[in-house]
Amino acid sequence: MPIQIPTMTKNLLIVNFLAFIATWVLQLRGIDLTSMLGLHFFLAKDFHLYQFVTYMFLHGGFTHIFFNMFALWMFGAVIERVWGPKKFIFYYISCGIGAGIVQELAQYGNFVAEGLAAYDHVNVAGSIMTTGDYLNLWTTIGASGAVYAILLAFGMIFPNERLFIIPFPFPIKAKWLVVGYIAIELFSALSGPGDGVAHTAHLGGMLFGFFMIRYWKKHPDSSQNFGRSRGQEFFDNMKRRFDEHKQAGRRNNSTGNRESDRWEQPKEEPRRPPRANQAEIDEILMKIKRSGYDSLTKEEKRKLFDYSKEL
Repeated sequence: MPIQIPTMTKNLLIVNFLAFIATWVLQLRGIDLTSMLGLHFFLAKDFHLYQFVTYMFLHGGFTHIFFNMFALWMFGAVIERVWGPKKFIFYYISCGIGAGIVQELAQYGNFVAEGLAAYDHVNVAGSIMTTGDYLNLWTTIGASGAVYAILLAFGMIFPNERLFIIPFPFPIKAKWLVVGYIAIELFSALSGPGDGVAHTAHLGGMLFGFFMIRYWKKHPDSSQNFGRSRGQEFFDNMKRRFDEHKQAGRRNNSTGNRESDRWEQPKEEPRRPPRANQAEIDEILMKIKRSGYDSLTKEEKRKLFDYSKEL
């Protein structure tokens, strides 16, 4: 029986592999996608804001994309089934952008530490180039920041899940695997640049993921409203106000009856009925529940709006 990959995970795998193939094919034709879509240092001339998104779909080689996509398939499919596709893709893209922001901050730290603002030219491996061209070489690509955030999410949701990781011959709990990756990336980042890996971006993705998950745990309602249409929210608010109105009416009627029995006061004038009768409103609410708010006609929307003002 074939394994079913959730929609967003499958789409991310496809887009990443297509981008990898496109990078290779276009490079043969003299077009450098990495230079166009990779995340440049924000003081470089080729920097653009859209690169905070596009950079995470590019990879530098087969090994780079293979391990990223393998981890995305292994852990992302589980997280998407737990969260649903819209919350999952929001988390993935947000953490990827967050990883890029942290990487930019780390590069700015290097820029200040090296005092590059004071120089027009720099010596790079024996070659003299302008500082602007040198800064343009500070380019980040890869989905690793977003993928590391997915790994963090798995470790926080299933901390005691045992995983077999090569080359260890024994299972490791997910929480210790995450701690191990954080320690390795932190050590590598503090050891200084030189290995061509954006360790600070990996840590940045995990950092943004950690705060996002903590926020969702403290505010569960905010994490349960992904993909809700404005019409659905309007329907829920209408239903809540309608229930409150009906309960208040029952309390008023009950109180009025008791006072009337006790003091033999005349009954109050009944309230003016709404422009749409109750049966029509109930039918409209049921239609929204069955087919969504957008299925209503203009007349039905008007009646619902008029009724909501009278509550």
